Amino acid sequence: MTTAALPRIDLAVFDLDGTLIDSERDLVLSVNATLRHMGLPELPLETIRTYVGNGAPVLMQRALGPNASNGGLERALTFFLEHYYDHMLDNTALYAGVRESLALLRGAGVRLALLTNKPDRNTKGILAGLELAPLFERAYGGNAFPLRKPDPMGLRAIMDELGVDAARTIMVGDSAVDIRTARNAGVFSAGLTWGFQPEGFATEPPDVVYAALLPLASDLLVARGVQGR
Repeated sequence: MTTAALPRIDLAVFDLDGTLIDSERDLVLSVNATLRHMGLPELPLETIRTYVGNGAPVLMQRALGPNASNGGLERALTFFLEHYYDHMLDNTALYAGVRESLALLRGAGVRLALLTNKPDRNTKGILAGLELAPLFERAYGGNAFPLRKPDPMGLRAIMDELGVDAARTIMVGDSAVDIRTARNAGVFSAGLTWGFQPEGFATEPPDVVYAALLPLASDLLVARGVQGR
């Protein structure tokens, strides 16, 4: 489903969690392992999924609650990062059609990049483990830049490095964070409703909304004058 006409796109920048990969179970398990380690009660999946999207420090801060000390937050974050790194591919998998969609876009000359608030170490490990790394010209985690999404710093850096104008760039994500990032950078935005926080689109509406990636990829090809699928 679209809400606006797609322009010709030369650079597609993707979020990771909830956009390309279903990582929910591994994130939830690692958060709850951290809470047990800290002597705190576990949280339900429905609660934890609302905490995802702004990076690991914010995730831990939200999970521990407002009364967490700085020292407690630091210990929890250290444990979480190690536990999650060891288990981040236990259950995580690509959403249907993702690999095919990315291959179609690359084959049509669209340059691909990835920008996520997930730590860079985890980002690189997941891309390697799922054999996605070769598809992206750039892939940056949340600690690759001084400021995370929705600040446009990372997105603008990618455009500068690849020499693509904002008018020919699209940001694809599953949350309001991604849509705000696109707006802050002055690029087109696409929202995928299969992710963690599509309810955020009510307050941060994307330029286009899709239920899956393959139809979006097909429409992007059509906008480039290439026959979609």
